[in-house]
Amino acid sequence: MARLMGFQKADPHRIAKGAFVLLSFCCYHREERSIRKWRKMIGVGGNDWKHYVRRNPHVVKRRIRKGIPDCLRGLVWQLISGSRDLLLMNPGVYETLVIYETSASELEIIRDISRTFPSHIFFQQRHGPGQRSLYNILKAYSVYDRDVGYVQVCVKSASLISAYKYFCGIISAIYTTISQGMGFLAGLLLLYMSEEDAFWLLVALLKGAVHAPMEGLYQPGLPLVQQYLSQFEKLVMEHMPKLGQHFVEEMINPSMYASQWFITVFSYSFPFHLTLRVWDVFLYEGIKVVFQVGLALLRFCHDDLVKLPFEKLLHALRNFPEEATDPDVLLPIAFTFKVSSRLEELTKEYQKGPEGSSETSSSKRHQPLISKTMSRVGSRVISNLTSDKK
Repeated sequence: MARLMGFQKADPHRIAKGAFVLLSFCCYHREERSIRKWRKMIGVGGNDWKHYVRRNPHVVKRRIRKGIPDCLRGLVWQLISGSRDLLLMNPGVYETLVIYETSASELEIIRDISRTFPSHIFFQQRHGPGQRSLYNILKAYSVYDRDVGYVQVCVKSASLISAYKYFCGIISAIYTTISQGMGFLAGLLLLYMSEEDAFWLLVALLKGAVHAPMEGLYQPGLPLVQQYLSQFEKLVMEHMPKLGQHFVEEMINPSMYASQWFITVFSYSFPFHLTLRVWDVFLYEGIKVVFQVGLALLRFCHDDLVKLPFEKLLHALRNFPEEATDPDVLLPIAFTFKVSSRLEELTKEYQKGPEGSSETSSSKRHQPLISKTMSRVGSRVISNLTSDKK
């Protein structure tokens, strides 16, 4: 709870004092019962975790979906992600990366640090403990995995972005999300664990200790972002054909609103309490959860979205109503979407490409994400201008 309170935004006090005390009392006892169950599951220092998961996988899945107790969240995240094993197998490696290695990306990392969770008190002080820890993790990872490094994914597109960022702020927002994406992952982890623990959890995610590797989200050309957005577009059309067709008619594609969902796993612009619940499930069940939550957001707002024109539609897709981001409402909707098998099929289709595709069509399929976005937005703006003249 202390992590949530670190965000300096006051919530309106809408509950009468007596009712608030009673509600707090009930919540406290419910939380205490949950903590006792979780402590029994994981054992001292997590020693019983693997044994319990093997014996009761369905119980573990159900309890994770209900939410991990905040006081145990950091430890459980390390256990379900496989990062605790990586830490134990690599003693002293993190310290070596931080102290004795240098990175070509140090200036870029310093530039972006102040823009990571700027509203959270832990990261607000310039060169304070939060910013120093975040810098150390990002610098260490840029040395540990030089193929990914840090923010180099944006370099080829930076000049294009500066020229087109006035298009509804879309391109600028995508650039910011990409360049700071890894920072938001590391920043979130730092709120629940030490520097070294957070580093190895970042490694576990990007290198795929338990689930599919995520490093393709940050490599040049954003290969995994393009794949996921292509799959998401198909899932929207299959599960919500009316909305999918409306997106086509309004020239809206997922790169305009969903890039940050995948690059930061909903940690960039969504309420913190939703982010934590999504991460609980994401770390245990994998990337399919991002697809499920994205579909749930669209399903919740479906009836409103299908009525909106381009500009208002784009704004709505980047500013969901408060009730749509309540995890106790949104996540049950998300879990109704059974996407695992379909995602496997779509992955094979994407990697295979269209039958008989030529080099030209293949290059179109891998057209840079931001260029594709600019093309659609530019076409729409020109179309609007032409209509206005008529």
